[in-house]
Amino acid sequence: MGQTVTFATDNGDVEGYLAIPQKGSGPGLIVIQEWWGLVPHIRDLADRFADAGFVALAPDLYHGDSTTEPDEAGRMMQELKVTDAARDLGGAIDFLLARDEVTGGKVGVTGFCMGGALALVTANTAPTRIGASVPFYGVFWYGEPDLSNVSCPVLMHIGTDDDFIPVSKVEELAELVRANGAAVDVETYEGAGHAFVNDTRPEAHHPEAAAEAWRRTVDFLHEHLA
Repeated sequence: MGQTVTFATDNGDVEGYLAIPQKGSGPGLIVIQEWWGLVPHIRDLADRFADAGFVALAPDLYHGDSTTEPDEAGRMMQELKVTDAARDLGGAIDFLLARDEVTGGKVGVTGFCMGGALALVTANTAPTRIGASVPFYGVFWYGEPDLSNVSCPVLMHIGTDDDFIPVSKVEELAELVRANGAAVDVETYEGAGHAFVNDTRPEAHHPEAAAEAWRRTVDFLHEHLA
């Protein structure tokens, strides 16, 4: 369904995977990768979001690199500067808002693991252009984040058995955002661990939790990006 596209950023040109709904238009949505890179699983999620009615763009924040090895993924994540990622994501927002297929004056952002953290960062760095943020089990790898500018509605997903980020930390992040006056919902999934949406990893995938989180996410994004 999707295609590789190139868009301009303050860091130079960046590639991404763009999927457009069959009807030809819809709200814009940025889909942010896990620490593995822009792998087939993320492209598949972009396709699924397009099937759900969104113009979905998954930027390649590693600029061509990806891996299936956890140690290598951890290294690449640690080497990713959040300021560089924010610039790339800012270019992704510009790219979507300039496309005729995208409806509305704001876009949504969602992400997984590392991308979940960046879904909040993006809402913070581009508050006037982000209409909704949906972080899945977001892991901040670089320290405590600045979330003081987040103003859009936020939906956070976390499994009760997540070994990377506890529910208590997600609730703490939610309180930081609520302190700004933004509406935040935290959805927990009993028995689900980290990366429970990733159906390419049988040891992590939790089909029931993934299906429920998907339904909630699509409904939430349509509500706030309509």
